[in-house]
Amino acid sequence: MLLDDRIVLVTGASRGIGAATAKLMAEHGAAVAVNYHNSEEAAEKVVATIEKAGGRAVAVQADVRDQAEVEAMVEWVSDELGPIDTLVSNASIQFPVVPFLEYPWEAFQAKLVGELGAAFFCCQAVAPAMVEAGEGCIIAVSSGLSRHPGTGFCAHSAAKSGLDAFVRALALELGPYGIRVNTVAPGLTITDATAFLPKEAKDATARSTPLCRNAQPEDIAGVILAMAAEATGFMTGAYLPVSGGSLML
Repeated sequence: MLLDDRIVLVTGASRGIGAATAKLMAEHGAAVAVNYHNSEEAAEKVVATIEKAGGRAVAVQADVRDQAEVEAMVEWVSDELGPIDTLVSNASIQFPVVPFLEYPWEAFQAKLVGELGAAFFCCQAVAPAMVEAGEGCIIAVSSGLSRHPGTGFCAHSAAKSGLDAFVRALALELGPYGIRVNTVAPGLTITDATAFLPKEAKDATARSTPLCRNAQPEDIAGVILAMAAEATGFMTGAYLPVSGGSLML
């Protein structure tokens, strides 16, 4: 039970990496707030799974790109579960996969502003309680594409690179308050978000990966759990690729 008595908010937790993370953290004793934007039914299923296993969870709706909604969400979760001491900033901001020469500025801008705004608003909303407590943990879910871009992913790569830099800045500023801030960078992970990729592309990625497969959501959730645990209490500002060895630092 690595997270006994912890209060965790996972954004974008109705499916994929977020859902796997919420379930695993609850298995390890945390009370978990399952944030969703539109997928209420899926979020409630995650909560039901956690509760059936004896855990504690609530579903909470908010568009994390909206500061007022984020502040209301954090206030509500704090009232329901207690002050949030762990944030997993995971919510996926959608974007078109288009070659740069065809990329519309509006879509590029929306991805950058949405990605960084979501992280900014969520971190700023939970940080005061962490400062008051003298401890806290923030984990941002980035992407291996922030270091190794792919064709059609210019907006995603740029947004995630900005997120990586934001995490390092927060690690520096919030460290004196006992707050750790780290990044997990998944490789290709089989979720709804990657369903649009053809099987041939997924198979090619698996073949080029030292572990010879694509990631599952649970692979990423396990690393997020480890980074949240007290055993990694001296790690902050880190960028951890979870890519089966396709990115080695």
